[in-house]
Amino acid sequence: MEISAEPIRVQSLAQAGLNQVPPQYIQPPQHRPNRPSSSTNIPLINLFGLDPTRRDSVRASIGQACRDWGAFHVTNHGIPASIVDAIKRAGLTFFNDSSVEDKLKYACDPSSSASEGYGSRMLEKDDTVLDWRDYFDHHTLPLRRRNPTRWPHFPADYRQVVSEYSDRIASLAREMLGLASESLGLETRRLEEVVGEFWQNITISYYPPCPQPELTLGLQAHSDFGAITLLVQDEVGGLEVLKDGEWVPVKPLGGDAIVVLLADQTEIMTNGKYRSAQHRALTNSNHARLSVATFHDPAKTVKVSPASELTSASTPPLYREVVYGDYVSSWYTKGPEGKRNIDALLLEP
Repeated sequence: MEISAEPIRVQSLAQAGLNQVPPQYIQPPQHRPNRPSSSTNIPLINLFGLDPTRRDSVRASIGQACRDWGAFHVTNHGIPASIVDAIKRAGLTFFNDSSVEDKLKYACDPSSSASEGYGSRMLEKDDTVLDWRDYFDHHTLPLRRRNPTRWPHFPADYRQVVSEYSDRIASLAREMLGLASESLGLETRRLEEVVGEFWQNITISYYPPCPQPELTLGLQAHSDFGAITLLVQDEVGGLEVLKDGEWVPVKPLGGDAIVVLLADQTEIMTNGKYRSAQHRALTNSNHARLSVATFHDPAKTVKVSPASELTSASTPPLYREVVYGDYVSSWYTKGPEGKRNIDALLLEP
């Protein structure tokens, strides 16, 4: 959601040559990225082109990563590196080679939460600390939501690139949910059946150089509210995942590598066996950074609760049922604050 009637874009602030960030971007001391980060990395899983003869070992690796991290890299997943590179290139061209006036032609609707288009601010709270980033959000699935005329026409292949990437990444998201289901002893499509038809958004985020990266965040700590997120980042890096109280940098791997982030509805469906990944994005003073996050969510009317196969008298449900649209509204109204929205669904022991 773009709140301000006179949009202020972070890229414009960075280009103005500021020596200090405006106060609305300064994080409170406890949220600033001033602690040493871990030297470990999230798991890397080779999918071997989804070769059926490798499925058992891949399934086991994904199950372990889902239990321990909720985040992992996948490679050899069937999406060519050229397609991954193309969407990053299209995003960089829009942000770097377009005038502010041209970009503002695609500005988000200021009266609608999570509206499609070019923006800088998503939350509805007026008192929230702002993230040091701009973004372009695309509504891509179901197809009835997809209207490429709302997307940039520069570079010339922008709309074609986003559409092709959307279709390919949705197929991979289904494969990931299927393998996660199997790793829990469920039918392959069990989690996907709860989610139903994917509501997919692709958000290209641009993080300009920041004069005081020690005071800011490109994206505050949160877990995603949907089912599963697939993310690619450029070579600059800045994504971190919280693991055992420490922030772990997600080192860029290049090539066809894609980061898989479990989101809150998957944590609910798996009754907490698999945890959604709390993550954040850092800024730096020397280089702009770009990432492409693709969110796969249920429809707003879907009711989500722990899968019955994963609960019993000895293992009761940990979360109460929630209507997904209500969950999203709470997230945008209250703000993420780590994982407080999903924690609010926890049932009393």
